[in-house]
Amino acid sequence: MSDGPGALPGRILIVDDDPHIRELCRLYLAHAGYQTAEAGDGREAINRVDREAFDLVVLDLMLPEVDGFDVLAHIRDRDDWLPVVMLTAMGDEEDRILGLEMGADDYMIKPFSPKELVARVKAVLRRAAAGPPPGSSRIRHPGLLIDMEERVVQAGEDRLALTPREFDLLCFLARHPKQIFSRDHLLDRVWGLDFEGDNRTVDVHVTRLRQKLLASSSPYEYLDTVWGRGYRFQPEPRSKHE
Repeated sequence: MSDGPGALPGRILIVDDDPHIRELCRLYLAHAGYQTAEAGDGREAINRVDREAFDLVVLDLMLPEVDGFDVLAHIRDRDDWLPVVMLTAMGDEEDRILGLEMGADDYMIKPFSPKELVARVKAVLRRAAAGPPPGSSRIRHPGLLIDMEERVVQAGEDRLALTPREFDLLCFLARHPKQIFSRDHLLDRVWGLDFEGDNRTVDVHVTRLRQKLLASSSPYEYLDTVWGRGYRFQPEPRSKHE
């Protein structure tokens, strides 16, 4: 995902049974620099979430086939990280409360301003990219969940078997997305000042970590080599590089 002026461009799934609402959302989000995909019912939404990589879902709660609550539950069972902005009718306060309790990140009340929707999408994506709040033991990124307390990493639907050093390296990079770190900086912050080995050990650990992440079911890749400078953590849909 490349940076844009005032935005965090990404791929957004718009889920609504009204084609006019989907088109309105698509036009405004595309104008803001986002790629979009659409689903007209809950079953199609679940199928697309399972097959494709998205950075956020705009989800209407009143859907045919499978309702929005079941779609939201499926998303939260599968991906704790994936941001969801839900759409509700004017008088459905109980639905909004239930949706937030189930893990939605924000909501819009129909009829809504498409400009406000874009602003809320930007805000939710910024919060998601900012990393964990102070004191949090979890780091969430697209397709990736790191539990620092339990020292568990889940990529897609797979739990990764990482060495302690690989885990520490991934945690450090994931807590500082898009920042480039040299080998020496990573040795200092991850291995410690008393490490006396060659800084090429960083290359070996990054390579092994990248291989394990790529072998997972996550539709994203995460570790980027910046030639002559070092490494950075930057989630990108794999399709961009295939």
